[in-house]
Amino acid sequence: MLDAFIPLYAFREITNISRGFLERLGLKFLILDLDNTIAGYKEPSPPESVYKWVAELKESGMQFFIVSNSARKERVGTFSQALGVDEITKARKPSPDGIIHAMDAAGFTAGESAFIGDQVFTDMIAANRAGIVSIIVKPRRLTNPFHTLRYTLEAPFRAMCKNRFDYKFQNDFHQ
Repeated sequence: MLDAFIPLYAFREITNISRGFLERLGLKFLILDLDNTIAGYKEPSPPESVYKWVAELKESGMQFFIVSNSARKERVGTFSQALGVDEITKARKPSPDGIIHAMDAAGFTAGESAFIGDQVFTDMIAANRAGIVSIIVKPRRLTNPFHTLRYTLEAPFRAMCKNRFDYKFQNDFHQ
């Protein structure tokens, strides 16, 4: 049961996840969370570094899908159009249903898929329940005290991740 909370891999940010790393794991399909994974809550579009990262991975054959709990279909649609990927809104994570639907829609198996997100209590639980590789990243920006509290409560589970790559597990979310 505790395993559902623990990410398999941790990176400081999404763009630090390399093509070589993904290839070594045999991954072909990346399912991405939007808010605080791709961009901060108030950012209107993906940062240039994320555009470049997605484009480079697409050139190598990687496919993408955004699965977000957000009910703001227009916002999620703006990001999915900008990155040229499909999306699911109102995913209800930690339910794995949105992730499973994305894999089915794109034609990939759990063994070929990974989920990248910034939250343990939604993203990592959903990915682990779906049986796919779970990758946690540091939140891009925290401006809400509730989010800061939630990330603080998640810190022990982040720290239990054995496969940490360039990730700081202290309270450095505002940097």
